[in-house]
Amino acid sequence: RPASCQNTSSSPMPRTMKVAVAVFLALACTASASVPISSTTTLSSQSQSARIVPLASSSPTLRLKGGSASPKKVAILTAGGLAPCLSSAIGYLVEQYTLMDPNIEIIAYVDGYKGLLQGRSVKFTPEVRKIATVLTTHGGSCIGNSRVKLTNIPDCVKRGLCKEGCDPQKVAADQLVRDGVSVLHTIGGDDTNTAAAELAKYLKNNNYDLTVVGLPKTIDNDVYPIRLSLGANTAAEQGAIFFRNVVNEATSNPRMLIIHEVMGRHCGWLTAATARKYKDGLAATVVMPGIGFDQRKLDVHACYVPELAISIDQEANRLKKIMDETGNVNIFISEGAGVEDIIKEMEAAGKEVPRDAFGHPKLDAVNPGKWFAEQFSSKVGAEKTMVQKSGYFARSSAPNAEDRALIKQCAIKAVECAFKGVGGVVGHDENTEHLELRACEFERIAGGKPFDVQEAWFKAMLKEIGQPFTAVVPVAH
Repeated sequence: RPASCQNTSSSPMPRTMKVAVAVFLALACTASASVPISSTTTLSSQSQSARIVPLASSSPTLRLKGGSASPKKVAILTAGGLAPCLSSAIGYLVEQYTLMDPNIEIIAYVDGYKGLLQGRSVKFTPEVRKIATVLTTHGGSCIGNSRVKLTNIPDCVKRGLCKEGCDPQKVAADQLVRDGVSVLHTIGGDDTNTAAAELAKYLKNNNYDLTVVGLPKTIDNDVYPIRLSLGANTAAEQGAIFFRNVVNEATSNPRMLIIHEVMGRHCGWLTAATARKYKDGLAATVVMPGIGFDQRKLDVHACYVPELAISIDQEANRLKKIMDETGNVNIFISEGAGVEDIIKEMEAAGKEVPRDAFGHPKLDAVNPGKWFAEQFSSKVGAEKTMVQKSGYFARSSAPNAEDRALIKQCAIKAVECAFKGVGGVVGHDENTEHLELRACEFERIAGGKPFDVQEAWFKAMLKEIGQPFTAVVPVAH
């Protein structure tokens, strides 16, 4: 054995312990001295324990029990809005494929489906793959995003993504065939992943097998049947950080009304979770009540989500009392709260409501925060009103430690599914007994999952706020 691995202790040692130490040192020395860095492990089907086995192939591969041959070429794309998981998910996917088989070619389509239609991609070279985990601590998408619906032919033609009379699905499918892609990883929400499923079905009907394994990206946390989508936890945390600064604006003017608009088109989960995280942080904040600077001035005074009815007049009466007592009112509101009523008002006034490629109203144009500010301002006696939106700040963040753990877990499962040829969207399946992490079938993937307002923590928070629990209302998707 190398001298560095010899036992130099002069203390007497029991024989059994000597044997154990000798075995441990021998294994440690063997691992460090004789196993090259590029070697990988094989899981024995005869035993549940892993053992290091020299592989006969010149291209070492980590073979999964129940798996199949390595895919020759893998493609990755991100699409839709940002979330604190995109770059991180790419980093973990590349890391896992490199561990499994460094000879698998990996490319990424630039700017999502737009890049796929235009044939624009980048290759992950061996040098890049060595440092892929650098991406796990970055926000945004290192390969770019876009909002493109392949089945919306007029929109694709209008944007110059394909020619008049073309079928965008065929254009995308032909590009995948030309590139020799056998596995496509889509990182996005329900629109992104269902579009990928339709693409895979199209290719299969044309005798080309493509395994599509998606990862659920949306800060709204509104994808059926996924328990928690990637990046949602971080977005709630970042929204809370955002408001810790914004709330200080209440001291800039007497009788200030602050509206904190949080993202969430059809689902109030992010707004509720952001308020909860903010209140948890506030509980540990030291203030000075002796001069009138107490926690109530900094607190959340209302939390409005699309799933609960809102009575403007009743809430205005409640909030007016808070304004009179504390000198300010802080409201957290989901961008989807009251949207249907606002759109009806706009259309009745003859105003056009702009929509994206998927038919969703562009909420920047609808501007729910501004609408609620106008409803409440005079009723609560505000001298100044401020609307602040944390959405872009929150969604562009790098993932926190909890999200990174979830992202890595899902990426490992996604690669496992790719090797086994199992398509779907990877996440903790709410319809399984123990929230199993698996590839949920594409036909079960859908957006518009409402926030469960019956959650005990949410009802407890409303009670802390002093806000009545009103009627639950259905939310259209």
